[in-house]
Amino acid sequence: MSRTLIVAAAQTGPIARGESRAAVVRRLLDLLREAHGRGARLVVFPELALTTFFPRWWMEDQAEIDAWFEREMPGPQTRPLFDEAARLGVGFYLGYAELAEHGGRVRRHNTSILVDPSGRIAGKYRKVHLPGHSAFLPNRPYQHLEKKYFEPGDVGFPVWRTMDANIGMCICNDRRWPETYRVMGLQDVELVLVGYNTPIPSVMSPEYDHLAAFHNHLSLQAGAYQNACFVVGTAKAGHEEGSDLLAGSCIVAPSGEIIALASTDGDEVITAVCRLDLCLINKRSTFNFAAHRRIEHYGLIASRTGAEPPPAG
Repeated sequence: MSRTLIVAAAQTGPIARGESRAAVVRRLLDLLREAHGRGARLVVFPELALTTFFPRWWMEDQAEIDAWFEREMPGPQTRPLFDEAARLGVGFYLGYAELAEHGGRVRRHNTSILVDPSGRIAGKYRKVHLPGHSAFLPNRPYQHLEKKYFEPGDVGFPVWRTMDANIGMCICNDRRWPETYRVMGLQDVELVLVGYNTPIPSVMSPEYDHLAAFHNHLSLQAGAYQNACFVVGTAKAGHEEGSDLLAGSCIVAPSGEIIALASTDGDEVITAVCRLDLCLINKRSTFNFAAHRRIEHYGLIASRTGAEPPPAG
């Protein structure tokens, strides 16, 4: 019998700096209910879905910085989302800034969780590929300070078996790195969930701003095709606190085709029927890893970070 999961990408429009968590959660609840009304059993919210994209601002007061972070999940302000999801029988992905004590000290991560239809947290992921910079850059319209406010993730790229599917997560810039999908692909991932906040213009590579939407979809589609899985990419979009955030939320099939696409830069729900057995087509042919991969030739991928040219001569 074919395994089918109706999935929703719940894109949000901009979140104001002064917008409360409670107000944001009310917006997420509206999107959750709309997705449920369309038959969705899994809803994907954006990266940093509870707040504005605060890494655009230089802050030195640690108390001011930490006000953007969640110390528990769920907490009093996010509990209604968990309760409603459980009542409806809908799972969800939620991105947020996490402040937690582990390894003997306080750590801050750009985090996402996977919540199952009973309201239980089934998995947690911490963003690995942090973009941007850690020092103040003058003469910029805004900053991109993820390297200042977050530590790189420490859990790798796990895959969880829940909702009768193999589900993995990543966050924003992770989607641009093929290693992200391949590590999950090697765990037989069938569905990759990605939330993003992508500022335009880019602080680091403004030369490619005109290609931002193209590169976003290119990354998601390549990851889906090369690892024979569905990919759900959900944006926080629109004009937020003086900067524009890329929209283009989409759901991609294992063929690499976009099968659902947002048409606005505001709060919007898109859905797709994900027939998970379609993953088997390329898992058994072109991307049959067991038959075709040659790991004896891939050593540089796991032993070198920066590119080095071959010796002269």
